Amino acid sequence: MTLAEAVLGAAFVGLLAYALFGGADFGGGVWDLLAGGTRRGRRTRALIERSIGPVWEANHVWLIFVLVVLWTGFSGAFAAAATTLYIPLTLAAFGIIARGAAFAYRKSVSTPAMRRFFGAAFALSSLFTPFFFGAVVGGVASGRVPPGIAAGDVVRSWVNPTSFLGGTLAVLVCAYLAAVFLCADARRDGEPDLAEAFRLRALVTAAVTGAVGLAGVAVLRADAPVLFAGLTGRGLPVLALSVVAGLGAIALLLTRRYVLARLVSALAVTTILVGWAVAQYPYVLLPGLTVEQAAQGRSTLTALAIALAAGAVVLIPALVYLYTLFQRPPAVNDRGASAPAGAPPGPDARS
Repeated sequence: MTLAEAVLGAAFVGLLAYALFGGADFGGGVWDLLAGGTRRGRRTRALIERSIGPVWEANHVWLIFVLVVLWTGFSGAFAAAATTLYIPLTLAAFGIIARGAAFAYRKSVSTPAMRRFFGAAFALSSLFTPFFFGAVVGGVASGRVPPGIAAGDVVRSWVNPTSFLGGTLAVLVCAYLAAVFLCADARRDGEPDLAEAFRLRALVTAAVTGAVGLAGVAVLRADAPVLFAGLTGRGLPVLALSVVAGLGAIALLLTRRYVLARLVSALAVTTILVGWAVAQYPYVLLPGLTVEQAAQGRSTLTALAIALAAGAVVLIPALVYLYTLFQRPPAVNDRGASAPAGAPPGPDARS
């Protein structure tokens, strides 16, 4: 493995982390949108807010990490993608901003009309943002982003069958991950009926995602032949592993083994993205810009690798602690009331 491949691999690991943690975060907003009216969806929305509230901002660290590594170590490819795909990237950025602002303001306003307004803004931006990210991936994967500043068509680079397939799958995968994660969160919080509801949603979403994925094979064959050849060639074993993991996750959901279902579902999603990377290797931008051609000089890559190693020592333990802290069961005080997971005990909590 060359230095350029190692640095790009680190960025890809960050992309995987954002797809899993940020994806489940976006998926929570999708289920917020589909929760129903104010009264019927109250408990569902409360569960979603408890689950993503402590970590939704931290999840975007992975996106920033990926952008900084690409900008610094592979600036030519980054500039080509950013200037050709600036429309969906800008819409995704606006979606992230609107989503964060709405999520924060919804908790602070008191009038029902404003709460519904911010709730709708949060939910809709959670739906559209992953779609635009998926469209960006589709544009890159289908070879519609050539090297050079704004060298590609700024509309057809993301308004095409592969990008629509990528956007649709991104929304479905986010919704699926969120449903699986929320099963365990609902059980942990002592709400078995919500766990059952999200179990059903996860199973239905898995079926829909699988159907769209199968239909997408024909789309890729017609619209992205180079990617299709890679997926059905050296990427096929990875995709087969993804299918096996997906079926295993469904079996775990059917038997209500929610924690294991989380892990296996994460493996299924991870291998989809790994399959894309394997199919596209050694190109950063299909069909002609390789990893080595896109990389900056060795001194830049060396400094970047050192910075990444030093940053990982600080960042990864902190994020692991954050994620595990808020997965603890709620503390129960001596009056029998539950406190939110990770919250400090009250003055009358027993030691």
